[in-house]
Amino acid sequence: MSIFKCKMCGGTIEFNEGDTIGVCDSCGTKQTLPRLDSDRKANLYDRANHFRRNNEFDKAMSIYENILNEDQTDAEAYWSIVLCRYGIEYVEDPATHRRVPTVNRAQFTSIFDDEDYKSALKNADVLQRSIYEDEAKRINEIQKGILEISAKEEPFDVFICYKETDTNGRRTPDSVLATDLYHQLTNEGFKVFFSRITLEDKLGTAYEPYIFAALNSAKAMVVLGTKPEHFNAVWVKNEWSRYLALIKAGAKKTLIPAYRDMDPYDLPEEFSHLQAQDMSKLGFMQDLIRGIKKIVRTDEPKQTIRETVIQQSAQSNTAPLLRRAFMFLEDSNWQSADEYCEKVLDLDPENAEAYLGKLMAELRVRTRDALKDQPEPFNDRNNYKKAYRFGDKLLKEKLTGFIAFINERNELTRKEGVYQKALAWMEGKEYNKAASLFNSISNYKDAAMLSIACAEKAEEARKASVYKSGLSAMQEQTEEGYSRAAELFTSIPDYLDARDLTAQSRIMAENAHKDSIYERANLAEQENLVHRIRYAIEEWEQIPGWKDSDDRIVKAEQKIQDLIQKAEIERKELERKAEIDKIRKAKYNQYLEKYPLKKEEESVSKELGKVRKTIQEEKSKISDNSHIGPSLFGGTLAFGAIVLILVGIGKAGEDLSAAITLVASGAVLFGVPAFFLLRWVSFLKKPRPMRELEKQERKLTKKYNEIQKLPPFTEDDYSNET
Repeated sequence: MSIFKCKMCGGTIEFNEGDTIGVCDSCGTKQTLPRLDSDRKANLYDRANHFRRNNEFDKAMSIYENILNEDQTDAEAYWSIVLCRYGIEYVEDPATHRRVPTVNRAQFTSIFDDEDYKSALKNADVLQRSIYEDEAKRINEIQKGILEISAKEEPFDVFICYKETDTNGRRTPDSVLATDLYHQLTNEGFKVFFSRITLEDKLGTAYEPYIFAALNSAKAMVVLGTKPEHFNAVWVKNEWSRYLALIKAGAKKTLIPAYRDMDPYDLPEEFSHLQAQDMSKLGFMQDLIRGIKKIVRTDEPKQTIRETVIQQSAQSNTAPLLRRAFMFLEDSNWQSADEYCEKVLDLDPENAEAYLGKLMAELRVRTRDALKDQPEPFNDRNNYKKAYRFGDKLLKEKLTGFIAFINERNELTRKEGVYQKALAWMEGKEYNKAASLFNSISNYKDAAMLSIACAEKAEEARKASVYKSGLSAMQEQTEEGYSRAAELFTSIPDYLDARDLTAQSRIMAENAHKDSIYERANLAEQENLVHRIRYAIEEWEQIPGWKDSDDRIVKAEQKIQDLIQKAEIERKELERKAEIDKIRKAKYNQYLEKYPLKKEEESVSKELGKVRKTIQEEKSKISDNSHIGPSLFGGTLAFGAIVLILVGIGKAGEDLSAAITLVASGAVLFGVPAFFLLRWVSFLKKPRPMRELEKQERKLTKKYNEIQKLPPFTEDDYSNET
């Protein structure tokens, strides 16, 4: 069992020795097989088919021709050359998912008339011939449709061949240069095939009919590029190689290679016999347009002399006036010059030289050549339009040359300004702004290269900034920081060690995530609540094997059991204490039933304290000046008694009986009245409420003392029955 790669999709086809047809395992297409009698031949077929599947038809065709040089009876090699000649690409039909052919290199010759097709049928077996014929019918129908569409297309003068996008899908400098060339040529009146514009309204349709029509009708092809690989890009080479084939077949066409920012020796070998144009050379555009005019307009009919004969008599009358008008222009006499031009036009309304003179007077120009020194183009002025309209070929070329010179000069000035501004941005390390400006003038000096350089530096600066942000995020040492760092490093995989840091950040983010879970569980477990410990176990179970999570789960489960057991013991202890309190309360109730007065102990104590406090407050309010008169009188009596007694004592040595008499008299006459008088004053000083409070105090004190005499409560004196 041998294996051969499918020529349509690149899948594998398993076949036995001697088989001439097989079925692809991938796309399911039934197809012919070559005679593979050696590994070398099998490798040649694989290589050629690879190039053909990638639309590199010329490379593939050369390999198939090498195979035929070794074996001229190989039908598959002949058929493969046919596929290359017609640019057959097999694509998947979205509806049926089958591989169907598309034609990328249409030919005026029918496939049935192709010599290689006939050789394929001649050397094929019955099964191969059937497949070849079916495929040829399908290709022929497609080609008919292409030819029908292309026949309706108007002929083109110039075909611009270039590479539109690079490998990253970005627009190339070639595209910008081609756009400028397109506008210059169309302004000159040429019909130009430029795929970016010509095919823009044909999106979603097959381009081949329009490319085929343009290749066959265009008298000139400009192949432009800024890199060798752009000239050899698949579809670029497909166009210019077909155009060269037409030239080789005898078509009267010219191919013009144009390059910029590269060595001309790096152009394709096929261009070695052609004169290439350097696009960076000053005046390139004018030279190119002049050359294209010579190529495209060689078949235009020569201008007849009849017009000159008709106008000869008028010119003889206007010539002196024109000479005077141009002499006035030389003298800067603008008004007189304009007036004489008007006189010429009165005689010859279509005199181009008169309109030219009026234009020069209008612009204050002394000589024709000075028109090119005007600051702005003047082709919008009415006198210019008339001069161009009625002028001969030479005058028209002269006028358009002036406009082209002004436009090119102004464009160069504009580009130089943009270029200098871009350089300033570049020096200021504003690379994105500089790249944008350089890209806008990519066909000026080395702007295209500088644009790329600035874009690369801008990208380098962006990557450096992203890299720095990633390192900063890592230094946060948090899960969020590591995750953000991984995302940043992922965006610049090829910068420094960003790829390694991406992996490292992801690992550290995962570790930080686990640490966060671990710490959250740890805090929950320390709360010593069963539901929180269960939560901690659930968290630890998310990070098995991390630190001591597995051991913590075991310990936490044991802790739950211990807490449950402790809670049960505490519950039973509370129940026991509650029962004891209940029994004690019942016994105390028995005590109160026996000594009901004991119930009043607390209320009597409180009431007694309250009365005593009130008495104390009332005493502080009583004034000593309430009975000052009686008190003074009583005090005087007491003083008199004291004096008599002291005198009597003093006389005791002289006359004992007299002394005794004085002492007795003082005590009786003064002392006894003073005692009763003072007691009366003391009684009067107490108000009536005070006396009531003291009475209440005595009563409460007596009752409190009775309560205190009751026997104290002891639990042992009462039964446990409630």
